[in-house]
Amino acid sequence: MEHEGKALAADETDAHHHRNPGVPSVHVRAALTWCAIFPMVALGMTALGWFAEAWHPILRAFVLTLVVVPMAVYVIVPRLLTAYGKASSAARARKMRRANERLQGEARQSSSV
Repeated sequence: MEHEGKALAADETDAHHHRNPGVPSVHVRAALTWCAIFPMVALGMTALGWFAEAWHPILRAFVLTLVVVPMAVYVIVPRLLTAYGKASSAARARKMRRANERLQGEARQSSSV
């Protein structure tokens, strides 16, 4: 996306574009993607080391990414995004509840004065 000659990430905002509230930022998505891929690559490299030691490094990388990328994209990252969404919704609800309780407490104090 581009606005006034400035390239914007898919979820960046400016005065004319607003990110949907339920969509995690590009930074959150990048962190969750890394959390999905790093352990899978570490385990995959370990597993490949046992039986593919003689393989050319490019072949090992090809086989590793052939497994890791689809697993991350179609299985792990969507589950992490769902968990993040539930956690952030719960945190947002807690924050709203506390704010309402604080407002009600202040209203009671001002009405008793």
